[in-house]
Amino acid sequence: MDKEKDYTLADVMQVATDAGHIMLENGAEIFRVEETMERITRHYGVESGHFFVLSNGIITSGGTSYSNVEFIPFKGAQLEKVVEVNRLSREIDAGRCTIEEARSRIAAIRAMKAKPFMEQVLASGVGSGAFCAIFGGSPMDCLVSFVVGLLLYAFVLAVCKSGLSKIVTNILGSTLATALCIIFYRMGFGENPGNMIIGSIIPLIPGVPFTNGIRDLANEDYIAGSTRLIDALTVFFCIAAGVALTFLVDGRIENGIIVLDGMRTNALTAIWPVQLVAAFLGTAGFAVLFGVPRNQYLPVGVCGLAGWTVYLLMIRLAGASVIESTFVATLAVVLVSRFMAVRRCCPVIVFQICGIFPLIPGAGIFWTAYWVVVKELGTAVTTGFTALGVTIAIVLGIIFVTSLPGRLFKIVQKKA
Repeated sequence: MDKEKDYTLADVMQVATDAGHIMLENGAEIFRVEETMERITRHYGVESGHFFVLSNGIITSGGTSYSNVEFIPFKGAQLEKVVEVNRLSREIDAGRCTIEEARSRIAAIRAMKAKPFMEQVLASGVGSGAFCAIFGGSPMDCLVSFVVGLLLYAFVLAVCKSGLSKIVTNILGSTLATALCIIFYRMGFGENPGNMIIGSIIPLIPGVPFTNGIRDLANEDYIAGSTRLIDALTVFFCIAAGVALTFLVDGRIENGIIVLDGMRTNALTAIWPVQLVAAFLGTAGFAVLFGVPRNQYLPVGVCGLAGWTVYLLMIRLAGASVIESTFVATLAVVLVSRFMAVRRCCPVIVFQICGIFPLIPGAGIFWTAYWVVVKELGTAVTTGFTALGVTIAIVLGIIFVTSLPGRLFKIVQKKA
């Protein structure tokens, strides 16, 4: 606590609210926002502060003289800001930061810029190409996905500045990615448009609301968890709608929809070294898109690599089903993420959101939409239920490991 108390209740509550505001709008979980705000107010001697954090707002009150309500829309993840606010709150708790210094630090964190345009666009291309390889694409398929991933994210960043809604942005983005892949395929580039499209639409997958929604449910914050999962499901639906619309329009123009016979696996990209390198690069690429601090790219990539390694071991060597393999791989990702969080002194979401990406059923979204378009409704239902089963496996895996006490990971880390 400051040696000389030269601040008011309103000063403390405003600092705590500003810190929570930055964290919430940049992808932090509800419990982390509340914990951070409570840590700040407690250090400055405010024991009567109360916080009610929703997925898009914060209600604060202190004593009988302070109350505040803020609407906080999600602007897109910049996890680097979450990391910095989390670090600041711990410095405050350790008594190394006065109220004025805290105000200055919060203003500086709020002013932090997103990753440069070209860095984000290149990361999207790398992620798309790598995930195309993960899902069985040939080298040429991966090259097409790389190029389309570049163009897609350049479009997304341009559209975000124009203020279009999330629904319209995702429909237009998936439509653009699908159309470009079909055009490249008809020009003779690429072997399987299905693999190309799956890799290309991956940058649109709502990793932050999906993962945080599950974590909020695991922490018994059912309102925020349900809201975020509904948000994620809406984005999934928009992506599927864009894919389906593009196939229908292409079918009209070409007098027939492209015939796909399911997922194909290229012999070259299916080998273990390529799969593992692709998982690492793809996960690290999306770390850029989510605004992860640059010094955490390597450990984030390791989390994705660990999960995909376990998934391949379960599928190829243990003969497990896709759902069973996803569940065990999710356990691995969340365990590694929690160890990384302790070791690197970072919030666990920095590692977990990106690390879980290879397991999210992006392929299931595409194939369900495609089978609906070609009126193979039985196959569409089967594919959709498999994707739902994979999603449930991820949910259960995250909830199971998240429920383990944090001190367990600290003890293990100390022994290591």
